[in-house]
Amino acid sequence: MSNATNAKRSLADVLQQFRQHRLVMQQELQKVIVGQEDVIEQLFAAIFTRGHCLLEGVPGLAKTLMVSTLAKILDVNFKRIQFTPDLMPSDITGTNVLDEDEHGRRQFRFVEGPIFTNILLADEINRTPPKTQASLLQAMQEREVTVGRETYQLAEPFFTIATQNPIEQEGTYPLPEAQLDRFMFNIKVGYPTADEEERILSATTRNEKPEVRQVLSAQAIVNVQKLVTSVAVSEYIIKYAARLVRATRPSDPESPEFVRELVDWGAGPRAGQFLINGGKAMAAMDGRFTVAVDDIRRVAVPVLRHRISTNFQAQAEGMSNDDLVRRLLSELPEPEIEKYSATPPVAVAPPPPPPPPPA
Repeated sequence: MSNATNAKRSLADVLQQFRQHRLVMQQELQKVIVGQEDVIEQLFAAIFTRGHCLLEGVPGLAKTLMVSTLAKILDVNFKRIQFTPDLMPSDITGTNVLDEDEHGRRQFRFVEGPIFTNILLADEINRTPPKTQASLLQAMQEREVTVGRETYQLAEPFFTIATQNPIEQEGTYPLPEAQLDRFMFNIKVGYPTADEEERILSATTRNEKPEVRQVLSAQAIVNVQKLVTSVAVSEYIIKYAARLVRATRPSDPESPEFVRELVDWGAGPRAGQFLINGGKAMAAMDGRFTVAVDDIRRVAVPVLRHRISTNFQAQAEGMSNDDLVRRLLSELPEPEIEKYSATPPVAVAPPPPPPPPPA
């Protein structure tokens, strides 16, 4: 048996084992969280690809409980910050304090802030001013924090999961576009179904608290992230992701007519990166080692919905960002597969050299 066949079987076995771990994680999480399968799937996809998430939903939908339970399942450090209007950047990153030793010598000592953790829950992130929101940018992008003249590396893995209430805007500060673009997914947490709500009421009104067990350690998560990165992506999938992102830009000559009429500006290249990474996570969670077009479509709405700015005409027609992305998915054609001929090309003799110029 060839080495390539052995390697392929080995990768398939590892992916199947990872798929089983993912199913166990979902079962443990659903001991506490009823329903929300799509939300859980997108959370897992972000974690397995080193991405950050923004959870949007009305109060009472267990957004905070979902994140804290997820941290217990993953056996990692977890810290929660309740964002308020008076929160300062140093309250998140940490600060230098002046210490005096037993000899009377004074020196500065850095006291780490809550951002030095594995999973950071930024609860109601739009309740704090932009200068405090911006303190997360370096950590989310470079996985490091600069305080004064020193730069400190964050432990791996590191995820920021932020929540916000979309219906209450009094006393809030909308997230800047640069901040929104750092989030891999914008996940909408919706109302439960009638059956799910009955199960929630039954489970939460008893004097019982379900216990969840730890499934993955911090090092195991890092190994899983490397595994997901190794999932193969063909040029065909890359072309489709690039075409989908470029179709959201009204200035692009190949964008559809409705995009030019309803959109002010579209998604940047980071959206394409997240589409590919999200597709890899979806394929790996299904136990496959190649990304399909359907994997890109599964993550397209949470990746693109917060990277498109619609104009007044779209709002007047009742066209939301989600509607626009779904219309793009339905109307955008897939790239054509290059056809190869079964017969080798016929060799053509080179043309004769040109005659020498006249003397």
